[in-house]
Amino acid sequence: MSLVIAKAICRREFGADRVPEQWVDVLRRSSAIDLATVIKGSGLPPATKLLKIYVTSPEGARRIVHLLSVEDGTLFLLFFRDKKDPVGQSITIHNKDFRRQLHKHLELLAKDLEDGNYSTLD
Repeated sequence: MSLVIAKAICRREFGADRVPEQWVDVLRRSSAIDLATVIKGSGLPPATKLLKIYVTSPEGARRIVHLLSVEDGTLFLLFFRDKKDPVGQSITIHNKDFRRQLHKHLELLAKDLEDGNYSTLD
């Protein structure tokens, strides 16, 4: 299963064009969808689901949200947040911060996919 990371989302979540080395293994672990919880979202592309994953790392607990393509199983990173972040505290469509940023990240993802500005982790 591939994990696609759009450049614009990488910049927002990690402050860099590439995933810092310290987070690569954490992201790989997060792609085990058996550990994920499906959550509700609005404005999602057809045939996709939002997955929420809690992971721990030496730097602390993280909340990760992936968009899953149901058709081919590809994961797309949307959020990589500290659990104390306003989005990371409550990853639910009822959280206005999450909902607003979700729509923005979906737009960024679509643009970067269209432009070929992404990388993958296998």
